[in-house]
Amino acid sequence: MTLTLDRMTTRTKPKPAAEPVIPPGALLGRIGDLEVRLARNEAEIAAAQEVRFKVFVEELGARISPHAGARDIDRFDAFCDHLVVFDTSASRRIVGTYRLLRQDVARANGGFYSAGEFDIDALVDRHPGRRFLELGRSCVLPEYRTRRTVELLWQGIWAYARRHDVDVMVGCASFPGIAPAAHAQALSFLAQNAVAADEWRIGALRSRAYAMDLMPSEAIDAREALAEMPPLIKGYLRLGARFGDECVIDVEFGTTDVFVVLPVEAISERYINYYGADATRFAA
Repeated sequence: MTLTLDRMTTRTKPKPAAEPVIPPGALLGRIGDLEVRLARNEAEIAAAQEVRFKVFVEELGARISPHAGARDIDRFDAFCDHLVVFDTSASRRIVGTYRLLRQDVARANGGFYSAGEFDIDALVDRHPGRRFLELGRSCVLPEYRTRRTVELLWQGIWAYARRHDVDVMVGCASFPGIAPAAHAQALSFLAQNAVAADEWRIGALRSRAYAMDLMPSEAIDAREALAEMPPLIKGYLRLGARFGDECVIDVEFGTTDVFVVLPVEAISERYINYYGADATRFAA
């Protein structure tokens, strides 16, 4: 998920959550030479930030704060968990990452990241008995963008979610560019076929909202719409995710963002069986 830089004005010192259920460095999955785990220390978090910079800035052209150097950094990094894919072969480096923010940690540190774009607080407040997990800053180095790497990331997320009794996964996912009309067919398909209904409905902040339903249903070719979607959005859709009914333009990252809502009970059983088979032993 390509997310924007911090827009919140709060600058309080990060508050740690209770003793972590999963300690830093805990192995959450392995496929061949690749391992997925939580970052062990500040050096590994910095390496994940460098991967984010390479992808978001050097490859995709995001415009982030110049003080960040060759790393993508914001205040949320200080208290989020950083899921990393590590290549254990000769290269021995971090090649992919996801940033994980649990509800209790968000509440202790000024809120969720996506609250800068979407009305996530209203969604969370409607579900007082649910545990939310925000997924963000998803990226993988180009040479590692294979099905194996994506599967390993999801194996890690699933093991993490099981260990923390997560009920709902949320976050922003992005289309390239800041013109929603350029993605009219794909956005309209989501608006007409995959919008979160009733208790899961979520809109964008009024000052930032753009319509997603841009084409009449009879003008949409479903196969073309799916083909036009970024792989991450298509992957969430396959898992059973639903989406907010409005999008947001993120000028800094040069993207059009949609909000993803994925209750655990809505995840297709075939994917739970697939990702959970190996993840279960790491989640014990």
